[in-house]
Amino acid sequence: MTSTFTMNNESTELTEHEELTQQSESALEELEVATEATVDYGQLGKDDFVKLAEEQLGILKAPGAKVADFKRVDDVVKKIKPLFEQIKKAQKEEAKQKFVAENESEEGFEFKYDESTLQFEAAIRQIREVRSQYFQSLDKQKDTNFTVKTQLLARLRELIDTEEGNANNPGTSWQEFKKIQDEWQAAGNIASPHNGTLWATYHALIDRYYSNRNIYFELKELDRKKNLTLKTELVVKVEALAESMKDEVPSRKLIEEANQYFEDYKHIGPAPKAEQELLWQRMKIALDVLYNARRAQTEEQKQVLTQNYEVKSKIYEALVPLTSFSSGSINEWNDKTKEVMALQDQWTNAKGQILREEGKELSRKFWAALKTFFSNKGEFFKQLEAKREQNLKLKIELCEQVEAILESADDSGTSTDKIINFQKQWKLIGQVAEKQKEAIFQRFKKACDGYFDRKRNKNSEVEKEFEENLAQKLAIVAKIEAAAQAGEGNLNDLNTYKDQWNKVGFVPKKDMQTTNKRYVDAVNAYVGALGKLSPKEKAQVLLQNEVEMVKSGGDSGQNLQRKEGDIRRKMQQLEGDIVVWRNNIEFFARSKNSEKLRADVQSKIDNAQNQFDDLKRQLKVIQQAV
Repeated sequence: MTSTFTMNNESTELTEHEELTQQSESALEELEVATEATVDYGQLGKDDFVKLAEEQLGILKAPGAKVADFKRVDDVVKKIKPLFEQIKKAQKEEAKQKFVAENESEEGFEFKYDESTLQFEAAIRQIREVRSQYFQSLDKQKDTNFTVKTQLLARLRELIDTEEGNANNPGTSWQEFKKIQDEWQAAGNIASPHNGTLWATYHALIDRYYSNRNIYFELKELDRKKNLTLKTELVVKVEALAESMKDEVPSRKLIEEANQYFEDYKHIGPAPKAEQELLWQRMKIALDVLYNARRAQTEEQKQVLTQNYEVKSKIYEALVPLTSFSSGSINEWNDKTKEVMALQDQWTNAKGQILREEGKELSRKFWAALKTFFSNKGEFFKQLEAKREQNLKLKIELCEQVEAILESADDSGTSTDKIINFQKQWKLIGQVAEKQKEAIFQRFKKACDGYFDRKRNKNSEVEKEFEENLAQKLAIVAKIEAAAQAGEGNLNDLNTYKDQWNKVGFVPKKDMQTTNKRYVDAVNAYVGALGKLSPKEKAQVLLQNEVEMVKSGGDSGQNLQRKEGDIRRKMQQLEGDIVVWRNNIEFFARSKNSEKLRADVQSKIDNAQNQFDDLKRQLKVIQQAV
């Protein structure tokens, strides 16, 4: 009966320990999740990530590192590595965009990661190596611990069997029994599938050992009193921690300290049942105070996290419209890029942590939107590069056409018009790549300048010849003016002067009108000084001179056109007068004593007819010239 009671009592205590362990682990996991949720690694820069990774490595390398430490470090690495990769990609993309903007092409682009990136990746590799080594050794140690505990159970079973067969000296096994208990407690954890079975077997053997001894209740009572003292000390420590946190929020370090006391509490054997329940209630209350305080802090932090989330959401919403931006202007793209970079700076500088899952999704969308904008910008510059290649091809064709004309040495007006038209086309063609812009422009300019320089050189030679012609013509005019002033001369000399004048080539355009006018005036003066010519002959000579001037290209013909108009008007007037006078003669023929009047009218008709015939000859001369 006593044996049965003892086994049931021990089983009840084991169940209490297991429930307490599960509650502690559950509470701690909830606390860790709440704590980790308040950490927003998206606020960190590259140097911060490097420092954080090296800190995590230091935690794992520190003496006494535990499984919980490795789990926390794993969780941190899982969060920071994707964020660090985003920064790497963003920096590479930014460097690439800058390279393309400067060089108009991705060709030759290379990107080398900086020292911070290498340090971060080296720290991550070491963390993985240390973790692998630790868990390998932990698995080996668990296998060893399983073997040790299995051997201890065998020794305990053998001891009990021996104790049952040695009724004369029941106390001889006590020291060995306590040694096995100490070694059992010193042995570490084992793989969880075997843990419950080993513990159940161990407690069953312990119960069997005590039940076989007459001093069972006495020894058990003493042991439980000792356990009571040890458990009470641990409860008091946890209560002290809870008391110290009434007016403030418990730190992570303080929670870990309380959990360590709780772990020690679980490994201590059972205390008297009445005190055992009381101690458990005290421990539970103290732990609840700490966990509830931590949860309250988490709720407050969630409000702050929500506010911070809203701030970053507005930044993301401002970025979204820019992902659909499109323009054909480099300046407009540069302006929008400044806006995007400003939003990125706002995102980076937005202090404060945000909700874990929501923040992770928002961060993903923000960086995706950022990537979309720069992808669109890259596509624009890609198309711009293609357009500039086409512009370059068109400008090369213009260069080749100008160079062909230059090589042909054709300086005609048609060629000049073509060159000018090519220059106009050049202005209408768009930009080419910056690195080719100056070279192609200089090529086109060199060809055009070569053409016009050659033409100007030829024009200079012509101008020089025109100046010499001007001097010769002015000398001829001076001779004519001197002869006219002296009243000496004849038609033969005049014709000689005219022949000399016509043999001389063109004069500068700016002097042409003045020189021709002076020549005409000199000839008119010369003819006017010829006393042997009648006025009619003089007029005929002057008219002939003007006609010759028009034919030789020395006059615009405007004077002759005016003369032609005057002659036609005079001829019309003479025709009208002749018709009237002839009608009068017919009238006079029917009158008596009209002979004298008829003779006067006939004389007018004859004179008018002579003037008409002379004007007709002049008109014919002018028409031949014009």
